Amino acid sequence: VAEGEPSEGREPFELPRFWDALGQTFQVASQEATKLSLAFSRPPLPSAENCRKLSEDVQNAVLAAATVYYWLPKGQGTTLRKMVRDATSEVVEGMIQLTDTILNAPVESLSQEQLISTGGVWEACEQVSNLPRDNQAAVVSALSSCLGVVKDAVEEMEHALVEGQDPYGDIIEDEELGFRGNRDTYWSEADRQLLSSCMGLMKASKACLKKVLAAVKAHGKADSPEHIAQLDDLADIANEISPSVDELALSMYPPVNPLAVRLNAAKLASVLMKVLEIAKTSHVCPPSEEGWVQFLTGAVDHNMNKVKNFTQGQL
Repeated sequence: VAEGEPSEGREPFELPRFWDALGQTFQVASQEATKLSLAFSRPPLPSAENCRKLSEDVQNAVLAAATVYYWLPKGQGTTLRKMVRDATSEVVEGMIQLTDTILNAPVESLSQEQLISTGGVWEACEQVSNLPRDNQAAVVSALSSCLGVVKDAVEEMEHALVEGQDPYGDIIEDEELGFRGNRDTYWSEADRQLLSSCMGLMKASKACLKKVLAAVKAHGKADSPEHIAQLDDLADIANEISPSVDELALSMYPPVNPLAVRLNAAKLASVLMKVLEIAKTSHVCPPSEEGWVQFLTGAVDHNMNKVKNFTQGQL
């Protein structure tokens, strides 16, 4: 039987009931972590029988949390499922770390490491209340994270490109390497012309994520398999923007290799075109959203063509 599908005697999958069950298992895991930690916080050690009972309870709590995670069908959204999986993994890993800390610490008093490990399990278990409740909310969360990373990258590169600024100005001068006298640590005027078009692509990346995020917030739905799959497609391709922006940004630092810049710019442009195409053909882009899709498609094309022109004679 496929995950989430009703088998004989099993009721159909319902998200609210899933969240109730996951919340309960995370709460039990938190309580078992507390019991385990307290039992080994001071002498005397628990008896062999009590140790066996404690370990069984911890194991059952962890298995229960993992079992409930597996109830969540992929059809509810791979973006949502990954976030629930990551949260469940943190609970499991936190419990393993707590157990290791207890096994490796002398039982004289509650150690700092044990306190930190116990708190880590509590924190992991409390995450369940902050998890997105459906795939639309999960994709909003994923896109927001991507946007934050891209914003930081754009701001960092804008700061480095301020006229006359040395991009390596925060590196202490080294007499042997001679940083300050090395022309490879500065941008030429030709470099700056090329990089202004690259900045255009990076800004288009930020604008693209902002617009897609707003469209998913306004129009995104997790009410059918088709809509859920479209949201996952958007999240998957949007996840490629940040690494592509980072690769382009790294290739923009001197000494500038025009071929590397052009290749990385082309890769970013390709990812952005895919994002715009997927958004345009999905339910998050009704006719009212078509204007920005067209505008950003033109902006990506324009800046990529400028990059090609600036690098034409340098390859």
